[in-house]
Amino acid sequence: MTPLPHRYFVTATGSHDGDVALDTPQVATLRSASPAEFGGPGNRWSPETLLVAAVADCFLLTFRAVAEASGLPWASLQCEVEGTLDRIERALQFTRFDLRAHLEVPAGVDVELARRVLEKSERACLVSNSLKAASHLQSSIRVGSTDSQLALSCS
Repeated sequence: MTPLPHRYFVTATGSHDGDVALDTPQVATLRSASPAEFGGPGNRWSPETLLVAAVADCFLLTFRAVAEASGLPWASLQCEVEGTLDRIERALQFTRFDLRAHLEVPAGVDVELARRVLEKSERACLVSNSLKAASHLQSSIRVGSTDSQLALSCS
């Protein structure tokens, strides 16, 4: 990791209608539009879906780092995130993020260690930590052909 602080630069370009072009150095342009709930076409990434995607992506990448540091072998992780947008004191804001993580680990892996790594990943996710809304993790761990269901809630 390079020394902090890190800075990230994005340019958004658009006109009175149509898509917004999102650019950052050395990355392909991403097109966005308002979501269907706000009168947009509903077939593009929107600021709302990009924010929810950032929570999911950050959780998975944080899990990768924490699992490696913890010596946890794992096969796959799927993270579904539902962001809830609501009106609070006359302003729209996200009020919560519900994460559903489905982790698959090889047979013989310590399920308790896997659970701790999932919990630590949620607590360490820099995107979630940067938002007002609470995140709530619910996870399942699949070991070989048996399932161990874990329900975790962290605010």
